[in-house]
Amino acid sequence: MSRMEDSETLQDLGRASIQIVHDLKNQLNGLKLYATFLRRRIEKGERPDDEQETIVKLIAGLDRAASDLATIVEYGRQIELKKQAGFEVQKVLRTVCSGFEGPGAQIVVDSSSDSVQGSFDPLKLTDAFKWISAAAIKNRRNEDEEAKPVSVKIAAVNNQQATIEWSGLRKIDHDPFRSFVGSEEIRLALAAKIIEAHGGSAKLAEDRFVVQLPLSE
Repeated sequence: MSRMEDSETLQDLGRASIQIVHDLKNQLNGLKLYATFLRRRIEKGERPDDEQETIVKLIAGLDRAASDLATIVEYGRQIELKKQAGFEVQKVLRTVCSGFEGPGAQIVVDSSSDSVQGSFDPLKLTDAFKWISAAAIKNRRNEDEEAKPVSVKIAAVNNQQATIEWSGLRKIDHDPFRSFVGSEEIRLALAAKIIEAHGGSAKLAEDRFVVQLPLSE
């Protein structure tokens, strides 16, 4: 890694730390509130119906805080790729998108294009696609109070570059790949870093998340 890259990473980490500390502080304040409520109930010897719900919220908050910290630690490390030739981008995208279930988790992959293959790290790129797809679902556009499915389309130009677009998003007034605000955007920042390590880019373009990946070394 060059000195310039080291400097840019440190600057990113500095900005990230401010946002993350603020977000974690809010999470921990919430956990303290839940814990205090639970302690008072226990001290009184009461066992209300909502006690289990309070415990679940407490554990979920702790899990989220631990996950955020693990993600930012990974972001701070140099990305080491274990590339495999013949990585089928469409196949992995379809697998990732089919994993989202439940109300409001609609995401449709346009598989009309020819097979797009390249040399990529399967595990890391799959994680990046998963995080971007989850963020796209959360930020999908509402029309007439009904959430529309997110559409994912992939295209290749002369077998040199693949462009992947998650469209149908609502307007976002900041760059979610660089803001580090909350769990979702911490993961998006790491997804962008993984894609950039492959020589590509990830950005917000109006109502779309756009990822570009080189298909040749």
